[in-house]
Amino acid sequence: MIVPMKKYSFLIYHKEFDEFLESIRKIGVLHIIEKKDELDNKIKDKIKFTQQIDSIIKFLESRNIVQENATIEKDAKYIIEDIISKQNESESLKQQLTIIHKEIRLIEPWGQFSNNLINKLKEKNIQLKFYSCSEKSFKKEWLDEYTIEIIDKIGATIYFVAIFTSNSPVDFPLEEIKLPSRTLEELTGEKEKIEKTLEEISTIFDDYAKKYIPLLKKIKLTINSETEFDTVVWNTIEEAENKIKIIEGWVPEPKEEELLQYLANKEIVYLSNKPIPDDKVPILLKNNKFSKLFEPIGKLFSLPSYQELDLTAFFAPFFMMFFGFCLGDAAYGLLFVIGATIAKFKLKKEFKPILTLIQLLGVATIIFGTLSGTFFGIDLIKERYDFLGNLNNFFLDANKMFYLSFIVGGIQVLWGMIVKAMNITRQFGFPFTISTIGWIFLLVSMTAIMLLQSNGIIADASILIYICLAISGVMILFFNDPKAKIYARVGKGIWDIYTTVTGVFGDLLSYIRLFALGISSAILGNVVNQIATQFSNIPFAGPVVFIVILLVGHIANIAISSLGSFVHPMRLTFVEFYKNAGFTGGGLEYKPFSNKR
Repeated sequence: MIVPMKKYSFLIYHKEFDEFLESIRKIGVLHIIEKKDELDNKIKDKIKFTQQIDSIIKFLESRNIVQENATIEKDAKYIIEDIISKQNESESLKQQLTIIHKEIRLIEPWGQFSNNLINKLKEKNIQLKFYSCSEKSFKKEWLDEYTIEIIDKIGATIYFVAIFTSNSPVDFPLEEIKLPSRTLEELTGEKEKIEKTLEEISTIFDDYAKKYIPLLKKIKLTINSETEFDTVVWNTIEEAENKIKIIEGWVPEPKEEELLQYLANKEIVYLSNKPIPDDKVPILLKNNKFSKLFEPIGKLFSLPSYQELDLTAFFAPFFMMFFGFCLGDAAYGLLFVIGATIAKFKLKKEFKPILTLIQLLGVATIIFGTLSGTFFGIDLIKERYDFLGNLNNFFLDANKMFYLSFIVGGIQVLWGMIVKAMNITRQFGFPFTISTIGWIFLLVSMTAIMLLQSNGIIADASILIYICLAISGVMILFFNDPKAKIYARVGKGIWDIYTTVTGVFGDLLSYIRLFALGISSAILGNVVNQIATQFSNIPFAGPVVFIVILLVGHIANIAISSLGSFVHPMRLTFVEFYKNAGFTGGGLEYKPFSNKR
């Protein structure tokens, strides 16, 4: 549910403005309306600075150093500038080190030698060329044809030098190796120097991480608070030669009381109005305990616009069901429930909603894993264990699970149309939803007729079909746009019939992924079991290998299958369901001007 909002406009005398803003911030319910598209450069600089601080805090925390309550010795600006400077220096040194390592690998086979000696030989008309090749490619006749000295042999590679004079140059059938200008001794010395500098920089970073993370976090909060305050001031309208300041914002109706009490006590001039259709109203969601768990999933796509329905409560049961359908292994679901339950006792309260969601997804997985007869990849339908007794009769084979995916898909598509009808009625009135009701009537009536005829209750349903087609046809063709003229409505209705029929058919096919993912998860689990079983009879080590393969294999299967079981229900929700529900989205999140965060 979307919480109703009211728009407030305040007229404040300039000398009382700062005090007013601090009071409003303390109350913490007003979402400020931003009047200007561009922020002031000073505000931009503060935002950039807080981003730098945030990046540095994450960098220091990643070093996993135990923090101490040290005496503050340096100011934040110095710390940030020093860390950024040393990060740049460290990055430059690491790049140099990479180059040096490459040069060392290139020159190492040739050992220690003097470039001065090579240059003196050149002056005496004696030159050296460096080559390498595999042992198989090295030809013994080269030793007779050229003046060659083999320097080293590493593995199957031969490193050698060809000696010649400028009067008799060597035309060797290999590509010459160009060695670095520095010797191995020089490169090794430079490498050690850089590594020592990097160690010193790392020690400085550790010292910062030990002493100054709390300070940086405190400063970040302070600057964020200042930035928020400055942004509010920036979006204030000034009138009467800057004597009067006007500020506007949105307040949720359930949170008005404290604000109204403050305004009455201070005798502040204000206006309050309900939103009009063109207003960009911030969105605050309020759902029951179950639906609230799924709000973060809905926000991944978009918040609803203020005029439409919040679809969280409408898709939540389906999302839970789809996850269970896709993962489809009762044992995996049991692990989800047990793991999340244990984690609730270990982790902070802020993680409890996520863990509760995992528990619910685990319960859905247990239900659908039981329906499909899958437990740690074991096909209970095929194995037919006696201890399960009558439970075997409730398992659904692959064909039934395939049809079940179509059925739940059809139910959600139909449910989406019903939600669309409610949404249109809420926004535009009942006449605009008659066409959608026509589609709902058509789908429901045709499904009912097919069921009645297939069960022998109705022998000939042709008359009923014609009646249903006529009623729904009139609703679709003549009531799709009550504002348009009749001929325009018919044209739009024909186009609506084409797009809806093809769209619904395509949507239903999309729900096959529920069946496909459930089957793939079961098959992968079964493959893990079969591989592990093959090693179980090996003497001594067999049982250990068997257990290791089972653990590693099923953990990997749970990880891969869980990802797909989360992503694909999101796709069905955001594409198939949202489309049929007529969701427009684009809502702006409610963010009150507050110091209570």
